[in-house]
Amino acid sequence: MMRQLIVLGGGGFLMEKSRALDNYFLRATGKPNPRICFVGTASGDAESGRYKFYEAMAMLDCRATHLSLVQPPTPDLAAFVMEQDAIYVGGGNTRSLLALWREWGLDVALRAAYESGIVMGGISAGMICWFESGITDSVPGTLSPLPCLGWLPGSACPHYDGEAERRPAFHRLLAEGRIPPGYAADDGVALHFVDDALVHVVASRPTAKAFRLSIQDGAVLEVALPVRVLDGVMPNA
Repeated sequence: MMRQLIVLGGGGFLMEKSRALDNYFLRATGKPNPRICFVGTASGDAESGRYKFYEAMAMLDCRATHLSLVQPPTPDLAAFVMEQDAIYVGGGNTRSLLALWREWGLDVALRAAYESGIVMGGISAGMICWFESGITDSVPGTLSPLPCLGWLPGSACPHYDGEAERRPAFHRLLAEGRIPPGYAADDGVALHFVDDALVHVVASRPTAKAFRLSIQDGAVLEVALPVRVLDGVMPNA
């Protein structure tokens, strides 16, 4: 089965009025009325995130549900996950997300769903958790590298234009060899990976960008990626 990960640097229903990225995520399933599940572990399953999710999905052609580890929907989380067509992971504390997923065995259940063709992805914490490593504010203090699930090679950094310290932190950590080469995405940008390869970069905002970062001749090399702006762009929330 084709494996798909769609990861947002920011934007979507949690950050903007435009439904362009949300609709793109749903259409990737190839289903006319897909089942989509919101996983808000990183925010402590906050009610506010669920409210925004259901409000947004009500405007789109889909069947929405959510998975909370505070109030699990069923003792068989693996079976619940396999019933979905898409899994969307919200933002928050990535370190806590990874610890809770592993405690509940949700990381294993999600991996099986991913291998079966269920579309995976999310925003912020829901962006970086799938990579080898991510740049996170999960630990108080300066931004730091965090080992993640490793489904995708390299590293990732969200909110590249939305938080002033993100870009210099990525450059510094990469130059120090504390994080592998990887990707950075502005708010309003989604990176679409198919079978571990980046195949599309799409945006809900005309000026949003994404980058591939690496080390070349001892210096940080930042290369802008081609971005396709989606239809249906609206003013930001």
